[in-house]
Amino acid sequence: MAKKSTPTKAKVKYSKETYAYWYESMLLMRRFEEKAGQLYGQQKIRGFCHLYIGQEACASGAITALEKDDKWITAYRDHAHPLGLGTDPGAVMAELYGKATGTTKGKGGSMHIFDKERNFMGGHGIVGAQVPMGLGIGFAEKYKGTKNLCICYMGDGAVRQGAVHEALNLAMLYKTPVIFVIENNGYAMGTSVARTSNVTELYTIGEAYDMPSFPVDGMNVEEVHEAVAEAAERARKGDGPTLLEFRTYRYKGHSMSDPQKYRTREEVEEYKMRDPIEQVKKTILDNKILTEDEISEIDARVKKQVADAVQFAEDSPWPDGQDAFKDVYIQEDYPFVLE
Repeated sequence: MAKKSTPTKAKVKYSKETYAYWYESMLLMRRFEEKAGQLYGQQKIRGFCHLYIGQEACASGAITALEKDDKWITAYRDHAHPLGLGTDPGAVMAELYGKATGTTKGKGGSMHIFDKERNFMGGHGIVGAQVPMGLGIGFAEKYKGTKNLCICYMGDGAVRQGAVHEALNLAMLYKTPVIFVIENNGYAMGTSVARTSNVTELYTIGEAYDMPSFPVDGMNVEEVHEAVAEAAERARKGDGPTLLEFRTYRYKGHSMSDPQKYRTREEVEEYKMRDPIEQVKKTILDNKILTEDEISEIDARVKKQVADAVQFAEDSPWPDGQDAFKDVYIQEDYPFVLE
């Protein structure tokens, strides 16, 4: 009889603090999004709402690989990134409610979270529009002579936008410190990559511009961290941009109105077997990085954070109608006068 093999436990590559951060930040993203989905069903949150459930490693792994002065920009699936960067969950939830205490004073809603203090340059609702913006942010850092970079996220649907290709070309031409990330969750809204693109290995798009381009297991937070750290090193040395394809998966629909008829339940469950939170939790427990009691403490802390965020949003005031006319223009003292 063949000897039954025993599964090997995942090796420890990083510090206790890093693993603890990964678990707690991803769990906060997951529980926040689950609650947002419930509140949407109760009509507490209205308009568009795109949940990040399943994709948490794409944000958490990158955060530990970058520096606090680096800049972030993404598309409209944008709740998780600022949560991982340290934005107050109450302010994010209040923005989903459309309250005055939200990250953009209730004016942006789900698709336009923003936090200048943490260099989160916003979620953006127009598909692919954030990519040339990310290029510009990176160019500004190079122009100012800093060692900072911009990490720019996009979905797999955005790679068919012409502005994306223009940005990739210019980024290589000017050796701009940008990390372009394709969060390939398999579907542009409800249409699979294979039905919209002749190129299904999306990272190879960057090779057309001689850009270093790599596929990454976006369900594994360690691999995300390593890929982003390598790309950041290239950018800071002046070697220019990198394109990373994070192969990930969203367990929920494209948005709250998506019935998900384009994929099978079996497909979703197969991806859940590789859940990023469960993977890192297993590594933590197998290697005794944290105890079961410490894991339970994190679980309880996250649960309270989400509950407090909801209460904050509920208690916050609605914006004054006159506020709609504020923040439209920026008043600056220019050294010249327009006549």
